[in-house]
Amino acid sequence: MKQLTHMMKPLTGLVLFGSLLALAACGGEQQQQQQGAAAPAETQAQKETIVWKLAQTWGTGFPIFGDAVIKMADMVKEMSGGELEIRIDSANKHKAAFGILDMVKAGQYEMGHSASYYWKGKDPSTMFFSTMPFGMIAPEQYAWFYYGGGMDLMKKVYDKHGVYSFPGGNTSNQMGGWFRKEINTLDDLQGLKMRIPGFAGEVLSKLGVVVTNIAPGELYTALDRGTIDALEWVGPSLDLNMGFQKVAPYYYTGWHEPATELQFMVNKEAFDSLPAHLQAILVTAMQYAAYDMYAHSYHESAVNWASIEKEYPDVSIHTFPPEIITEMKRINDELLEESAANDPLFKEVLDSQRAYIKMARKWTEISDYAYLKDNLE
Repeated sequence: MKQLTHMMKPLTGLVLFGSLLALAACGGEQQQQQQGAAAPAETQAQKETIVWKLAQTWGTGFPIFGDAVIKMADMVKEMSGGELEIRIDSANKHKAAFGILDMVKAGQYEMGHSASYYWKGKDPSTMFFSTMPFGMIAPEQYAWFYYGGGMDLMKKVYDKHGVYSFPGGNTSNQMGGWFRKEINTLDDLQGLKMRIPGFAGEVLSKLGVVVTNIAPGELYTALDRGTIDALEWVGPSLDLNMGFQKVAPYYYTGWHEPATELQFMVNKEAFDSLPAHLQAILVTAMQYAAYDMYAHSYHESAVNWASIEKEYPDVSIHTFPPEIITEMKRINDELLEESAANDPLFKEVLDSQRAYIKMARKWTEISDYAYLKDNLE
């Protein structure tokens, strides 16, 4: 466990990435110098390629999320010199968008890419490793993962499922969703059919919303046909390409997913069976791809938001009224306390996140928040 935790540290991973590339270059030079000379028997032997399969929740060609998976797999192949190869199956092939955890746990796939809060029905503690309503923003959450004990807690939660979980890419703060009608009062939420996953779904359910979760590839059709009245997906980085603005013109700012982290899952037995250098390569590639997805997602959101007023003038941007936000916060706290009282591990992770927010938010307020507040005009 200590060795694995050590490999998860970001600085270690980035230094190792550079070292591995340097070693690969040196290896190439040495190979050229040794041409024509007798090589040791062990270097002459062709190493057998280890082929793994990865199942992702996303469909074929899905942008940003799927790009992160491809980047990770390409890096693993290059850094390992082809010794480890990861083949990707999209939801179009395996037909189980929300079955990734079970498939990786069973060894049907060695790896998966999904979102931890999809498994709340199996284990409520998994939700903390995606994001929680009114929780940490992305920089705070990454700091908690790597330096505030989050990685150790995630390992503790996922050990019983027979998999390792690693950060898999962050969307940053997500929008609150697309609605067919304007939401002005709590009464407007009664009977509203909405796609929203994670703990936020439980909060809205208490407010009378009929909550459902729908696979990404089916979202537009469900909204267009009136199967649902509203949905939240990500933000402008992905939402506009999905076309939600064509059928639900009211776009609300977020409260529920301030730092949505996806996840790479690895079958524990498969990972432990890898030689140490391939374990290190895999961890480094996952870490790099995850942070790269964060930058990619932020960039696409900025680009799309800059164009939304010109290209989609009928989209109406709203923030939920204070009355609704206040009630959401009250119910959120109430549900957290109920769950913590019945689940010691849930309480342990909750206490860790709350303590970290209390500490880190003071710096967030005096640095980023103060800077933005004083310089936005």
